[in-house]
Amino acid sequence: MIYLDQAATSRPKPPGVAEAILAALDACGNSGRGTHPEALAAARTVYGVRCQAAALFGGQPERVAFTPNSTAALNIAIAGALGPGDHVISTDREHNSVLRPLYRLRDQGVAVDFVRADRNGQLDYGDFERLLRPQTKAVVCTHASNLTGDVTDIGFVGEFARRHGLLFILDASQTAGVFPISMERDHIDVVCFTGHKGLMGPQGTGGLCVGPGVELRPLLVGGTGVQSFSETQPAEYPTRLEAGTLNSHGLAGLGAALEFLEKTGPDTIRQHEQALARRFYEAVRDVPGVRVYGDFSTAERAAIVSLNIGEEDSAEISDQLSERFDIATRPGAHCAPRLHRALGTEDQGAVRFSWGWFNTEAETDAAAEAVRILAEEAR
Repeated sequence: MIYLDQAATSRPKPPGVAEAILAALDACGNSGRGTHPEALAAARTVYGVRCQAAALFGGQPERVAFTPNSTAALNIAIAGALGPGDHVISTDREHNSVLRPLYRLRDQGVAVDFVRADRNGQLDYGDFERLLRPQTKAVVCTHASNLTGDVTDIGFVGEFARRHGLLFILDASQTAGVFPISMERDHIDVVCFTGHKGLMGPQGTGGLCVGPGVELRPLLVGGTGVQSFSETQPAEYPTRLEAGTLNSHGLAGLGAALEFLEKTGPDTIRQHEQALARRFYEAVRDVPGVRVYGDFSTAERAAIVSLNIGEEDSAEISDQLSERFDIATRPGAHCAPRLHRALGTEDQGAVRFSWGWFNTEAETDAAAEAVRILAEEAR
């Protein structure tokens, strides 16, 4: 199997991840629920990963709250920051993990506007100023499109938010662990991340890193192991945002993945992945009948290439890639409906190829050859 669906979940995981999970299954109790050795082992594991995540984003360990994925983190951040009467700016590049929480709040009295994407998926950054209102409270946007791989200029967005006193909530699902993210430099108030993509950890892990002075209302309330007689969720971070038992076993695996990431180097990983995606793009961009989406004039892109072949349904092409060539890709709408409307691919969808650290040039060349064969057959 040539696995080119890394934007959905990374595979394989780095050495040590599975071993760390198995060790935690045997050694860890419930973090924060007692002082016996097993509970303390879980607490130390969780705190260690808080420190690793905080270091990655330039945040504070006590303000890293863990969730099962970035969807949960984004729901916590968006619902916790906004309320009726507020206005928020987002973009057409967003995943449904941003869009659906915003649409739900819109039904509750929050005004929502989107920076529009053009036919090639590019944003008009002038829209941020044009969409600004006196009631604007926050900007919520993705760091990189999961459909085209185009990277949002978060330096620009962060400076815009700082200048106007807005919260900046960043969806780093496709970039955490691969692209440099500095909460201080880029004026980011909340970074939402998942553990199973660029961080190369297990599924069921993720979280949000909350900046100093940012107060989010908890989305969930319940057991915390502390202040049990209080009728309300504890106000202190990270307990404020962590109701219920944490996935300490999965977090142990995430910690091992973050160790691998630090040793290998995010820049090294990003350059490798980008080189493979660029190699594929150069091989298929001029194939008759192939249309590639996104802006490839810049080197800084997520390692994603999405394309279509003629008028062929993207699901059919992806199935043929799997069945005939043993290549795993992702077809369809990619949970990015606004961007598909901008690209004009609502009905066809798109076939997404995405690369990770463990992919090779040989695999990339085989995928490009498969696209050439399918395009020739479609003609």
